[in-house]
Amino acid sequence: MYAAFIEDLESHYKQIEWREFACGWGAAFINITLTYPIYKMIFRQMLDGISMKSALLQLHNEGIYFLYRGMAPPLAQKTLSLSVMFGMYENIRRPLNACNVNDYTAKFIAAMLSGTAEVTFMPFERVQTLLSCSAYHLQFRNMYHAFRVVGTYGFTEYYRGIVPILWRNGPSNACFFIARDEVNKLIPPENSVLLHTVHGFVSGAVIGAVTSSIFYPLNVVKISMQSTLGGRTPNMFVAFKQIYVERGGKIRYIYTGIEANLIRAFLGWGVMNAAYGYMRRIFFE
Repeated sequence: MYAAFIEDLESHYKQIEWREFACGWGAAFINITLTYPIYKMIFRQMLDGISMKSALLQLHNEGIYFLYRGMAPPLAQKTLSLSVMFGMYENIRRPLNACNVNDYTAKFIAAMLSGTAEVTFMPFERVQTLLSCSAYHLQFRNMYHAFRVVGTYGFTEYYRGIVPILWRNGPSNACFFIARDEVNKLIPPENSVLLHTVHGFVSGAVIGAVTSSIFYPLNVVKISMQSTLGGRTPNMFVAFKQIYVERGGKIRYIYTGIEANLIRAFLGWGVMNAAYGYMRRIFFE
């Protein structure tokens, strides 16, 4: 029975649907180009524990050139990782469903595996963090130069902060996909492209904002771990304790920047989910 199941599963995996990867790539491209300035402001709040007003003042004083400095790594990383996220999720979930695996189990497995696979592109996220830090403005000329400098510290330096990313990616993917599918069941099918896009934006925005807020502390720890270059990499829990102590020993200070993060996640996931749905209509209908 087990052998028959594996054989059936392999036959389904031979039919990889590459259009899902293309839809994820395009949705991520649209999202990043529209929301990067908001991300930059939130990044400064996470890193320095400052208010939104102070972060905006920092960016204003640095000028337009530094506002978009560091966008190339997330553009490369997010387009690739979200291509993997959406593409792998659908290409894993469907064969599992076809082999009579419980629907929620199939979704959970597919989401966890797709989230773990996204770690492949973590070096882009690592370099993005350094390029976004004002302390390194004069040290790195561009993304290529930053990659070269980080490489001089050893290959593992590209994956500094991998533990909080692993804790974030898989579970957050599972939350997003399962919640999105449940919401879609409640929304009647729409023939209008506009209404379909609006529904996709609203559902993606709400689910993305909630999910991003739940996993926000992991992003704070990740940024703290990645904001240094070279030296010993601290344990994730040690890094969290250090942030906690530095910010006055109050949990609420760990959530500094959560308001702006809600705005970014609401807009970003809304745009991305709507764009993904729109592109699927183009590719599949």
